[in-house]
Amino acid sequence: MSAGDRHFRYWRDSLFLIAGAAYATNRWLVPTVVQAPWWHDHFADLLLIPVGLPVWLWLERRTGWRRDDGMPRWREIAFLLVAWTVAAELIAPRMFPQATGDGWDAAAYAGGAVVAGVLWQRTSK
Repeated sequence: MSAGDRHFRYWRDSLFLIAGAAYATNRWLVPTVVQAPWWHDHFADLLLIPVGLPVWLWLERRTGWRRDDGMPRWREIAFLLVAWTVAAELIAPRMFPQATGDGWDAAAYAGGAVVAGVLWQRTSK
């Protein structure tokens, strides 16, 4: 891989596109009644970082907060993972009656973050 290929492609990143397609398929094409509880409740949580981080980093790049187009770094992945987990699993349940905090959701966010991070880091070498 040449140095020119190491730039993060944000919206065109292959992991982003695959995870986004998996989310859309699971959400809108597979009826809830045929999904096992894990697929219905936690599959989308695995996809949070692979889908959400490219969008977040693209916004950072456009606003000047991110200075380069390098592959996602572990600190960037960890920041979004922690921020989302705190917001969705700790703060939201206290603010919205229909929201619930679930440790399994947080575990799924972390699992997706680790897999995505490993794949992005392998691509950056």
